[in-house]
Amino acid sequence: MISPTVTALVFGVIFLAELPDKTALASLMLGTRYRASYVFAGVAAAFAVHVALAIAAGSLLTLLPHRLLQAVVGVAFLLGAAVLLFKKDDDDEAIKAPADQSFWKVSGAGFMLILVAEFGDLTQIMTANLAARYDDPLSVGVGAVLGLWAVAGLGIVGGKALLRYVPLALITKIAALVMLALAGFSLYEAVAG
Repeated sequence: MISPTVTALVFGVIFLAELPDKTALASLMLGTRYRASYVFAGVAAAFAVHVALAIAAGSLLTLLPHRLLQAVVGVAFLLGAAVLLFKKDDDDEAIKAPADQSFWKVSGAGFMLILVAEFGDLTQIMTANLAARYDDPLSVGVGAVLGLWAVAGLGIVGGKALLRYVPLALITKIAALVMLALAGFSLYEAVAG
């Protein structure tokens, strides 16, 4: 059964962490050049693959003893918060786009771009941590996929408008604070048992 609370929490954490990511900007750029639905189809499929891999990794982490698991998850969240707070903005990567506008070419380009760019990315690692933390792979998976899809949709359809009203630095700081809170809670559980 899906837990609405876990799903909502995971959605919020992943959504905030993905907003300042390079793939949101890549989705925005592809969406301005090509049919939005084609781009979204490819991007959404790639994110689903990444979440499935992260859930599998997180499920393996649950085999660790409880205190060790909480310590690993807490440290991973601390590292994630540090990455968000101290990363440099180097998102000027060139995006190679398909030469024609067919569904398979455009969605394939979006799929490959996200598949390569997101492998081992912060949100994939966070999803694995959340799957281990809550031991509820379905709820975590649904929340993570919906969070990633929401960011991709915003990036494709209205990314420029969103960034005009909400500074990227603020979004990054909010995501880092949420991760710090999750780290503190996990580390407390590791110590308290």
